[in-house]
Amino acid sequence: MWKLKCSQGDDLEVRSIYDNIGRQFWEFTPNAGTPDELAIIKKMRQEFTQNRYHVKQSSDLLMRLQLAKEKSRVEEIEKVSMGAEEDISEEAVVNTLKRAIKFYSTLQAEDGHWPGDYGGPLFLLPGLVIGLYITRDLHSVLSSEHCKEMIRYLYNHQNEDGGWGLHIEGKSTMFGTGLSYVALRLLGEDTTGSDRAMVKARAWILDRGGVTSIPSWGKLWLSMLGVYDWRGNNPLPPEIWLLPHILPIHPGRMWCHCRMVYLPMSYLYGKRFVASLSPLVLSLRKELYVQPYNQIEWDQTRNLCAKEDLYCPHPWIQDMLWSCLHNVVEPLLAQWPFSKLRQIALSTAMDHIHYEDENTHYICLGPVNKVLNMVCCWVENPNSKEYKHHLSRIKDYLWVAEDGMKMQGYNGSQLWDATFSVQALLATDLAEECGLTLKKAHEFIKNSQVLVFHSGNMAHWYRDVRKGGWPFSTPENGWIVSDCTAEALKAAVLLSEMESSIVGNAIAVEQLFDAVNLILTNQNQNGGFASYEPTRSYAWLETINPSETFGDIVIDYQ
Repeated sequence: MWKLKCSQGDDLEVRSIYDNIGRQFWEFTPNAGTPDELAIIKKMRQEFTQNRYHVKQSSDLLMRLQLAKEKSRVEEIEKVSMGAEEDISEEAVVNTLKRAIKFYSTLQAEDGHWPGDYGGPLFLLPGLVIGLYITRDLHSVLSSEHCKEMIRYLYNHQNEDGGWGLHIEGKSTMFGTGLSYVALRLLGEDTTGSDRAMVKARAWILDRGGVTSIPSWGKLWLSMLGVYDWRGNNPLPPEIWLLPHILPIHPGRMWCHCRMVYLPMSYLYGKRFVASLSPLVLSLRKELYVQPYNQIEWDQTRNLCAKEDLYCPHPWIQDMLWSCLHNVVEPLLAQWPFSKLRQIALSTAMDHIHYEDENTHYICLGPVNKVLNMVCCWVENPNSKEYKHHLSRIKDYLWVAEDGMKMQGYNGSQLWDATFSVQALLATDLAEECGLTLKKAHEFIKNSQVLVFHSGNMAHWYRDVRKGGWPFSTPENGWIVSDCTAEALKAAVLLSEMESSIVGNAIAVEQLFDAVNLILTNQNQNGGFASYEPTRSYAWLETINPSETFGDIVIDYQ
């Protein structure tokens, strides 16, 4: 039976300076759970699968089963049903709020946050599976129960046409379908799969010309695996990190999510890294294309993108740029003495990867750069402590619900949810009814504030002040967000005005000062605020957005 663990470290490789506050991960314990609990879980799963085409979102029923064992307390308060024409009395409203408060309090973790599912994107889990297969640790990190739950999740979110979307609610795309098919094969599924699901998926891919038309991010994952050729990728030269920072195109001036993803991508492209070929990979080369693998004109596939995926088409100037880099710059950089520049660029990129890892305790900004950074550390040294630290943090991104095991879009939304939960509870004017709940949430918010600066020279690593800010998830993640800081500050101030006997001691004045300073530091010159950092470059930079699938990702917008 799967059990949710909160605010715990589970091995020596997990590094924490915040006592793991807000950390949430699932562990499987054989022979755990009563027969009744196991029967309930089985029924939950069956009902989700039966309704999967109509209700795409899971409802965190496994977590609720574990945390809401005090449900009977909720039912002690009389339920009031109102007729359509009946006046609603104050007593009825108060009773309803009391029941809601008591129910909500049962879902709160002991450290004060509300655990929850932050899944949805379907391209994240395949990236993790491919990454672990590349590093040869798929089955040492993932147990058979992990694999079973991941397979369940992918099948539960396969569309009726046989494909998978970018997101669980999206129409089928080549990005979602190609990577999900590969992930299922790596997890042990054969070419038939459950109820011929793999047959339908492969037909969807081949009917659209094969994975030569997968978007650029998919091309990169498959190239590392050995199922695609690096010649079919548009260049991502790591030398861009050596450009003067004053140039608008320097990655240090891009949105953090953009630069943190393309940083390891540029390293892997610069190395042209390909994992050891296995019989399964060779089989995938046959399964995913409409023509023999060795007859594909890879140079003609660089700009191919399935119409189902093409959200952000390349402008003609971008295609000219890629052609110039591919046909002129890359061949030049392969020749001496320019080849020395490539080695300097790779070393620089790896230094930035290590900086990101250390400053986020190997959680990283998000799931994509988390797995890519992990692969880069393995490529640099498979036996390194950095790679081992990465493995220990994989479970921070995995979540189990009745639809299976997914990889989340962040290591959770702990702080964000806690701030709004506090504000909602305070809005009821029933603080006495939820005093313990508020007190625990108050402690969580106070303890989730980032209290340290980035290490080293922040300007050198393209970082801004973070001390005093709040993250979206946990302080271990370390990336502060402007609106998360604002909402947490608001909640902290509201709680500081209440009786300490109810909600605990108020936040320290110094912490309030640091938060206000952080917010003011993050303000742009025109008065607006971006998400993570002040905007550093110009919107016209979107003309070189190479992703095809995502729009407005190159700079941080206010």
